[in-house]
Amino acid sequence: MPLPDAIAALIPHAGAMCLNERVLAWDAERIALATTTHRDPANPLRRDGALHALHLCEYGAQAMAIHGGLCAQAAGGRAEPGLLVSLRDVQLHAQRIDTLEGELRIEAEHLLESAGSWQYAFRAWHGERLLAEGRAAVIARRSAS
Repeated sequence: MPLPDAIAALIPHAGAMCLNERVLAWDAERIALATTTHRDPANPLRRDGALHALHLCEYGAQAMAIHGGLCAQAAGGRAEPGLLVSLRDVQLHAQRIDTLEGELRIEAEHLLESAGSWQYAFRAWHGERLLAEGRAAVIARRSAS
């Protein structure tokens, strides 16, 4: 599975903003990743020393980008850069995540694709506990211009 540097090459973020650390499994429709970056005191999403569950939407968005990048690589190409344009049906089942021990599992499932846009569902887990879920839409940067 890709190492953190390989994952970072698939998303438009660098350094500490690369939130997902390793790919657990993926196929053409879905991806599962693991991370412990929620525990990092230097996590750039922290505010007043806390990392709120709302930030799991960014973890999910990065999972979507990693999935798109891996699918494009498998087809011999490179994924188009995208812009997150909407979040829908987001449900948070926790308040904070920085206090959770061990790894988080971030999942994304490809739902729909049309000319220059993609829709995914995402979920974030801590063990068997669902922390957050929702849907997100992305459009290709070239489409947004």
